[in-house]
Amino acid sequence: MVVGLLRVRIDTSIESFVPRGDDSYDDLTARDQDYGADPIVVLLEGTSRDGLLIDEEQLPQLVGLEGRLAGLDDVAVVYGPGTVLNQTARSMRNVLAQVSGRRDAIENAAEAEAAGRGLTAAQTEALVDGALAEFDERYAALLTQAMPMGLPSLSNRAFVSSVLFGEDGEPRTEWRFLVPTAKSATILVRPRDGLDQEQTARLVDAVRATVDHSDLAIEDPVVTGVPVLTAGVSEQARDEATSVGLIAAGAVGVVFLLLPWSRRKRDRLRPLVATGLGAATTLGIFGWLDRPMSLAVVAFLPIVVGIGSDFPLYLSQPGERRRVLVAAAGAAVAFATLMVSPLPFVGEFGLALAVAVLVTACWALALGRFLPDIEPAAVPAERRPGPGRGVARGTLVLAAATAVAGWAMLPGLSVESSPERLAAGLPELADVDTAEETLGYSGEVSVVVRGPNVLDPEVVGWAREVEAATVEEHGESLQPLLTLGGLLDFVGPTATGDQLQAGASLLPPYLLGAVVNGDGTAATSTFGIRLDDLDEQADLLDTLREELPPAPDGYEVEVVGLPVVAASGLDEASSGPWVIGLTALLAAALLVGVGLRSVRLALMVVAVTLVASGWVFLGLAVAGAELSPLTIAVGALITVTACEFSVMLDSAEREGRPSLRRSVTVAAVAGTIGYSCLAFSELAVLRSFGVVLAAGVASSYVAALIVTSGIRTALPAATESAPLEVLRVKEPV
Repeated sequence: MVVGLLRVRIDTSIESFVPRGDDSYDDLTARDQDYGADPIVVLLEGTSRDGLLIDEEQLPQLVGLEGRLAGLDDVAVVYGPGTVLNQTARSMRNVLAQVSGRRDAIENAAEAEAAGRGLTAAQTEALVDGALAEFDERYAALLTQAMPMGLPSLSNRAFVSSVLFGEDGEPRTEWRFLVPTAKSATILVRPRDGLDQEQTARLVDAVRATVDHSDLAIEDPVVTGVPVLTAGVSEQARDEATSVGLIAAGAVGVVFLLLPWSRRKRDRLRPLVATGLGAATTLGIFGWLDRPMSLAVVAFLPIVVGIGSDFPLYLSQPGERRRVLVAAAGAAVAFATLMVSPLPFVGEFGLALAVAVLVTACWALALGRFLPDIEPAAVPAERRPGPGRGVARGTLVLAAATAVAGWAMLPGLSVESSPERLAAGLPELADVDTAEETLGYSGEVSVVVRGPNVLDPEVVGWAREVEAATVEEHGESLQPLLTLGGLLDFVGPTATGDQLQAGASLLPPYLLGAVVNGDGTAATSTFGIRLDDLDEQADLLDTLREELPPAPDGYEVEVVGLPVVAASGLDEASSGPWVIGLTALLAAALLVGVGLRSVRLALMVVAVTLVASGWVFLGLAVAGAELSPLTIAVGALITVTACEFSVMLDSAEREGRPSLRRSVTVAAVAGTIGYSCLAFSELAVLRSFGVVLAAGVASSYVAALIVTSGIRTALPAATESAPLEVLRVKEPV
């Protein structure tokens, strides 16, 4: 178990939040293989008078920093203004040399022809001028523009300014994603595709360390981006998983100590021992199987402590163990139904909880073979008379009516779709806001075209049309970064296929590779987008797809990016509460009915679950709250406590065991407080999850009280005619 615990790892990568078999994720993976994953964004603000790019001392150091970042493990490619300038200078020198050499060759060939034909000096000059006319018409402007800037090199301020800045001294539009202001620079570090969360976190740390040890004259650098955000969530989850779990264990322990459920105080913490062993064993199993725990691991320990400790509590006391084990199995089945969720991290969460409940029950049974039963504390014999039949019936009607109102409001409950609100409390979010203010975007969406030859004039023309239409219709939301049309704009709108190929060969491979893949069968036009409400982004992306002009024959187009994947996940999650909740309810009720051979108890589980869930939905609707990707599973989690409380309270009522009734009350209080400990999480999504779960436990307990005692009072004839159909066993199970 200990070795398994040491092997446990937490993975909050995008893959765990993506619906299984989602095409948008496959498209994203294919894009990342060609161009690298979403970048780590490094924002640098120079403090010298000339900033980072014009200063002759700072620019070489910036190029050196970009080179060191490119040399880090797991980096696919680095894009920065220093490297762009360096590569551009090299390419321009090659181009100028080729143009000059080609012109000299044409001139020499014309002179040789004139000499062979015996032409006069005037005739030779006319022949040479005619031979150079077409060449000069095409390339003279290029040579003329290059002359004033001088030799293309990093030490030439005129060259640097002409490439990156306009006549007004502000960065050119096409380079603003790398040069936000005249004194600042942005470096994009694209990780290689397929990194797991641990590798991503190591890369983020390496980037931070490399930037911190640079000699640039800069303010505090900002390192942000999607990889940084996911690494921050993972680190936060790892830190909180233990601390929040220990707080929950301490709070539940205090409940067990203070509420007199056993005669001797020293026995009252025994259920926590079995629970701790069960939780540790479950995590150890995941460690041995090399299955990572998701973000929900922070909620795992509070839930296991709050609910898992209930069954050792019941098993440690004398009484019929069959009911306890069936209730535990029903809880495990309800947890396991979370695996029907299309979101992998929800399914893994449910599987871990199901295993934990069963393993905890096994530990309780194993400890029970060596430890005596706990003697329940004495319960006063006198009991106040229960409510009259009319009051009981009125209570049942009121409970049912409010539950129906809650279920009626469920379709109106929306799923929280703002990444910033879901991750509220994470320090890295402040850097995301800084990036959006500085760059105007914090994420990327790509329009990828695939086919035989993406440098075909028809394809390049189509890409220019896409960019123009996108800027015109959605310029405030989608900002062009590197695009196929923009990269080849210098060859002109009427360039032939040969001219496009020649123009592409003149571009630095460093830049061309950011848009066109190695074999020329795919090209991407990338647009910057803000982290925003996913519903609104989904509408934007749908509109973008509809407005894309038809691709040339033989070519396919995809809109790719994390916002596309997130929108798909939101759509799948929105349909989750109904499916998950009903599956859990039917599975738990069926198991209780078969395991205890009682249709009545199965129907009671259904009734308690429906009433408690309706109350929770009503509370969420009245409070104006939204469901999160975690709270969409609230129906299944309510089924867990409804199953437990229904079975155990029914046994207490029918067998006249007030001590068992008190144990159920202790379990309900412990579960409510244990779940409430999620309020100590720094992540807003987990805090809201804890509130909903605590409300679910309290609602399940009250609903079970009303249904078990209320039906018995309001419909005595029905309960008397329904014998307890339970298989009695003489030996302990």
